[in-house]
Amino acid sequence: MAAEIQHQRAGSSAIQEASPPRGFAHHRIAFVVMAALFALAPLVLYPVFMMKVMCFALFACAFNLLLGFGGLLSFGHAMFLGTAGYASAHAAKVWGLTPELAIVFATGCAALLAFATGLLAIRRQGIYFAMITLALAQLVFFFYLQAPFTHGEDGIQAVPRGRLFGLVDLSEPIAMYFLVYAIFIGGFLLIYRTVHSPFGQVLKAIRENESRAISLGYDTDRFKLLAYVLSGTIAGLAGGTKALVFQLATLTDAHWSISGEVVLMTLLGGMGTIFGPVVGAAIIVTMQNQLAQLGGWVTVVQGVIFVVCVLAFRRGVVGEIGHWLKKPL
Repeated sequence: MAAEIQHQRAGSSAIQEASPPRGFAHHRIAFVVMAALFALAPLVLYPVFMMKVMCFALFACAFNLLLGFGGLLSFGHAMFLGTAGYASAHAAKVWGLTPELAIVFATGCAALLAFATGLLAIRRQGIYFAMITLALAQLVFFFYLQAPFTHGEDGIQAVPRGRLFGLVDLSEPIAMYFLVYAIFIGGFLLIYRTVHSPFGQVLKAIRENESRAISLGYDTDRFKLLAYVLSGTIAGLAGGTKALVFQLATLTDAHWSISGEVVLMTLLGGMGTIFGPVVGAAIIVTMQNQLAQLGGWVTVVQGVIFVVCVLAFRRGVVGEIGHWLKKPL
């Protein structure tokens, strides 16, 4: 009995004391390359397209924090993206808030929604958790469909970007681009730090063996709720920013298909990897842009490509690259 208690304490201290991330040097190099590519992208690519990539990349990274590191599959993450989009657009257009305050308000709304829905969803596991999140997201979607402030299917249009801190005119594409760039980099680093913190180690322990984590004395429901709220908050940050980029908030961002797309982005790039969701988001957004002329066939092509990638790259694009290099990415 004493030996078992000692073993549990040893395991607990191992989780609490987060070890340095494996492949830290490779992470640093990959981060510098990613940051440089996004910083230089406006020189050769359309800025609005790249801003969309960064918004969805941050959204996918937030989802990956929940699924890839917490082991919780949510089919309702679009409700955080859509809620934040409406909150940001309404605050900027109707209330006249500055862009930074509109984004903060939108992120806060997403956090509150994540906390409220998380209290219900975390009570279940596996497919039941996924179905509850989908049901909650559909409730939110139909609420926005009927709510007067969302203007139904028309959405909130002509949202002013305003001036950042009253100084920088965000109607200039480059100014808006680097605001989105700063938000993306900040959100990415927050997720990276979370994953490699003691909190992140506990999440991984819960993902691998929740019963074992419980036996070590951890309140797993509390940790899962925190992960869910943090994931929803960062997803809201992406949604609030996206509404200002496109100066538009519509039902599309709250639709269940967006929840499906973020799952696809995460799996395609590499679930449980740091950079995988960024690559997955870039691939999906580029595909949608290039295949737009196909109309409804875009989803069919996406499905075919997804099947091929799952068969050829079971770990995702970044996961396979990391496996070949024998270094986690």
